[in-house]
Amino acid sequence: MLVIACYDINTETRAGRRRLRRVAKVCEGVGQRVQKSVFEFQIDRMQFEALEQRLLSEVDLDEDNLRLYRLPDSRGAEVREHGSFRATDFEGPLVL
Repeated sequence: MLVIACYDINTETRAGRRRLRRVAKVCEGVGQRVQKSVFEFQIDRMQFEALEQRLLSEVDLDEDNLRLYRLPDSRGAEVREHGSFRATDFEGPLVL
């Protein structure tokens, strides 16, 4: 399934800036950044649950905002890209 994670971390404090770095690091380890605080992931349900738990352990729910969108393949999700960034095609061939 395609998962989109968006977050808004309160960076007014040193702890907030540290949370921002940690959340980004978790996301970078699993998916690809498509905007500053937006990541895309091609993962299964079990990986989604693990990602959600890891992210929830990093954010402060009283100060931060985390949104996860699951777009199952069966729904025929469509993504339209505009601008200079081009996402990795996870379904296409991998050239090394």
